[in-house]
Amino acid sequence: MRVVVIGSGNVAESLAQAIAEAEGLDLVQVFARNEERGRKVAALAHTEWSNSELAEADLYLISVSDNAVAECAKTLHIPENAVIAHTAGCCSIDTLVPHTHRAVFYPFQTFSVGRKVDFSKGYIFLEGATDHALQTVKEVAHRLTSKVELADSSRRAVIHLSGVFACNFANAMYANAAEVLASAGLPFDIVAPVIEETAQKAVEVLNPAATQTGPARRGDTQTLERHHKMLAEEPQKREIYDKISEDICERTKISKNF
Repeated sequence: MRVVVIGSGNVAESLAQAIAEAEGLDLVQVFARNEERGRKVAALAHTEWSNSELAEADLYLISVSDNAVAECAKTLHIPENAVIAHTAGCCSIDTLVPHTHRAVFYPFQTFSVGRKVDFSKGYIFLEGATDHALQTVKEVAHRLTSKVELADSSRRAVIHLSGVFACNFANAMYANAAEVLASAGLPFDIVAPVIEETAQKAVEVLNPAATQTGPARRGDTQTLERHHKMLAEEPQKREIYDKISEDICERTKISKNF
């Protein structure tokens, strides 16, 4: 199975490396407009880079920003029987029109430049406009992980939204915690074990609401009020603190007297 990865961002970098190392897959090219990034991603995946001549392949994986998928797809001239797929969670499969054998190959994971991802631990969600397209992305996905599921646009949108809450928003809270600690000259690694234990409990129990702790969960209005006052000079943090505390109280049916 000959594969071309199109793009040079976070997802493209991790995906290219995973495909290059997978048995039965041949990453023949990284195709990217950004020469500096494209060459770097290609070097990490031990393959060729180009921004002008597209290599012949069985599968073309478009891994660019959601807003650029449609424009990118329209500019690509691929073999008649080749499959073209995008990796975006919130883009319709029809974003790849006018290509016939179009598909979606959505790896549900968080990606960062310079950080290698173990695809075997995460899910890949698929959709195909034709049987040939679906079978092709299935074959590639199963080379990377056993957690392969079908998901249409509406289902992927829900999955993507859950990721924003669980990953992007959670990380924003880590950033707030880091700033609170830094204001007192304290290092972020103080809270690192708490983050690890919280995440571990959530994935082990698979019911995060059941593992909720903290002053809002206990109805500890004195602590909530003290924290509220501590954030008096940081209204944005205080608003976030109050909103999330209210949400916890509502979930646990505790009176919001703060």
